[in-house]
Amino acid sequence: MFRRIKNKFLRYLLISVYFVIIFICAIEINFLNFFGYSPTRDDIQMPELNVASQFYSADGKLLGSYFKQNRNPVQYDELSKPLKDALISTEDIRFYKHNGVDFIAVFTSIFSTFQGERRGASTLTQQLAKNLYQTRYDKSSGLLGKIPGVRMIIIKIKEWMTAYKLETKYSKEEILTMYLNTVSFGNNTYGIKTAASHYFNTLPDSLNAPQSALLVGMLKGTTLYNPIRNPENAKKRRNIVLGQMAKEGFISADQLNDYAKLDIGLSVAEIDDDQIGDSYLRSAVLRFLDEWSKESGYDIYEDGLQIYTSIDSRMQSYAEEVVARQMKILQNRFENVWGNDLPWRDSQGDVIEGFLENLATKTNYYEFLNEKYKGNKDSIQFYLEQEKEMEVFTWDGMKKVNYSTLDSLAHYAKMINTGMMSMDPFTGEIKVWVGGINHKYYKFDHVDQARRQAGSTFKPFAYLTAIEQGMAPCDRFVDKPVKIEYIENGKEMQWEPKNADWNFTYQNMSLRWAMGRSVNSITAQITEKVGWDKVVETAHRVGIKSPLKSVPSVSLGSNDVSVLEMVKAYATFLNKGNLVEPILVTTIKNKKGEVIAEFKPDNKRVISEEDAWLMIYMLRGTMDEPGGTSQALWEWDLWKNGNQIAGKTGTSSDYVDGWYMGLTKDLVTGVWVGNDERSIHFKSSATGEGAHTALPIFGMFMEKLYQDENSGYTYGPFPDPTVEITKKYNCPTPRPRPRIDSTVVDSGAIPLPHAIEMDRILEEIEGSLPDSL
Repeated sequence: MFRRIKNKFLRYLLISVYFVIIFICAIEINFLNFFGYSPTRDDIQMPELNVASQFYSADGKLLGSYFKQNRNPVQYDELSKPLKDALISTEDIRFYKHNGVDFIAVFTSIFSTFQGERRGASTLTQQLAKNLYQTRYDKSSGLLGKIPGVRMIIIKIKEWMTAYKLETKYSKEEILTMYLNTVSFGNNTYGIKTAASHYFNTLPDSLNAPQSALLVGMLKGTTLYNPIRNPENAKKRRNIVLGQMAKEGFISADQLNDYAKLDIGLSVAEIDDDQIGDSYLRSAVLRFLDEWSKESGYDIYEDGLQIYTSIDSRMQSYAEEVVARQMKILQNRFENVWGNDLPWRDSQGDVIEGFLENLATKTNYYEFLNEKYKGNKDSIQFYLEQEKEMEVFTWDGMKKVNYSTLDSLAHYAKMINTGMMSMDPFTGEIKVWVGGINHKYYKFDHVDQARRQAGSTFKPFAYLTAIEQGMAPCDRFVDKPVKIEYIENGKEMQWEPKNADWNFTYQNMSLRWAMGRSVNSITAQITEKVGWDKVVETAHRVGIKSPLKSVPSVSLGSNDVSVLEMVKAYATFLNKGNLVEPILVTTIKNKKGEVIAEFKPDNKRVISEEDAWLMIYMLRGTMDEPGGTSQALWEWDLWKNGNQIAGKTGTSSDYVDGWYMGLTKDLVTGVWVGNDERSIHFKSSATGEGAHTALPIFGMFMEKLYQDENSGYTYGPFPDPTVEITKKYNCPTPRPRPRIDSTVVDSGAIPLPHAIEMDRILEEIEGSLPDSL
């Protein structure tokens, strides 16, 4: 066919054109897999971007995000004019004149290259094609793509073809918007909306010319022109972009002169390359949604979900504030108690040898040293003890120190930690979640991940069991020494519980008074009478999920439980005997704003309404009864308008764990305070009891809540019973008399049996008197 053309030049020209057409067709169909994948016109769709999911408080405050690429797309009308002008003038001035490929720019670029000046010719559409369809990856270049020169030709033709397909399917405005939604701006920031928010704390429609120029300038090199890491480079690049805008008439020469003198003016939002804005609450929401995301098929990190939590941002702020205040006090108290002494001690009070070295073995640094020095203990120890400059967290802010690895471990091991949760007992909605003192340094969440000995906060489950078995708040037991024999693992065992002050009053006490004063001896007697297996069953029924060892000491809190479990269980009392499952997320919407999931609490009756009301009455005894363990709450402004508070303190052996469970008419709050290492704890009841560690957090929190007229929480008494109360409960408590203890008895002043009988007679006389007396 070509031989018929006599003109040699024309013949070769036609052969070249024919070859180019065949070559392009071969690329398009990926002939024999020589050229790799090319997106077809059907493949050219509006990109489904990996969009960050965001989670909000119940009152609409943004609390954080989840993402693999931190991005939030925008529409064309959300882009400011200076932003569009900066992009066009710098990246593709003929954007509105070409059809995806600017051949004028291509020939100009070739000519400039021959003159020694490299100039890019890729249009915005080509850059978008490259970003969306990865035209420069191996899968897109095929077998011939392994040949260097041929590879670049194939890549360029693919980009041209893909750009043309984009231009025929989408408008210029859509292409420009897609481009700005897909590009990276460094610091794990993708898309213009996220970049505007991160670098200038604003939205794309509010970006001015200097801000737009800085962001567009970053596209040439997000590291080299990063305004955080390289501010001088970023400023120079910004001014080059401003110069281009002036050259193309988008800004005047005077404006260019004024803008070029400005500082870069960053207002950087907190973004961390390792999962931005991570927190206890963020991680807790992720755990809450783990099963849902698996079942629904949604990827929380990529699907742009709007997650609405039950958290009240005002209450959360108050809780975090009072936790920080109290924990600083407790840390100072702890350090004053121990001074220069090492606080990691065994049950006999002796220093635990090798404590820090054992902690070190759990670190990544130790693994590195162990591998590098092939297990040589001397070399490892040398580097563990080598000092270096570092910053450590303290309650007075970050502090620069010269610490060794072991010094750093000692510093963080001594820090007292906490967990706090507040919940609406009727809806199950969690209003406050404080998982610890600092998520960056203590990842473990002390609300639902940590399980610690509950101490006396577990006692109400024994008293509830007693009430369910027919006892009443007015039934009486004597505070006296107790010896309980039982069999464990086939062995005969004996348990002799002591009261917190190691003394016995020998008084005949009502159940309400005994629980109000948290008397161990009476709790042990009740547990023996109702059966410790039954106490375990009751605790599980009202919401405790942790495994519980069935032993006589179970009622004194010898088992490990979580703050979340305890709040859920105590909420059963306020919720008229109905167990409500706590919920942290209420609603989820997709990126279109459509509701795709709603979470409702499950309510299940587990105890009678009468017994639930009686348990609130019993827990009020910690405030009302003589010696009640909650009476330190009188220190705070909580007692207006007949307000009532029920609660229970708890302290585990050796003051390792301090607890407070507090109930008002519409809120249940649980607080735990202690050290992550159980061998580290306070020395005495004056410093380490729950009444001195956890209770003040509850008191300060409720005070702030009540004093805020807009919080929605008001003073007031618990509601009256809505069912008939058949068990006797309104029994007078005897006026306290001098304690009769073993010292008095041993002196022969009053024989023990007669003392107990006299006590009983006096109480019966007082109990028969009219309440008005």
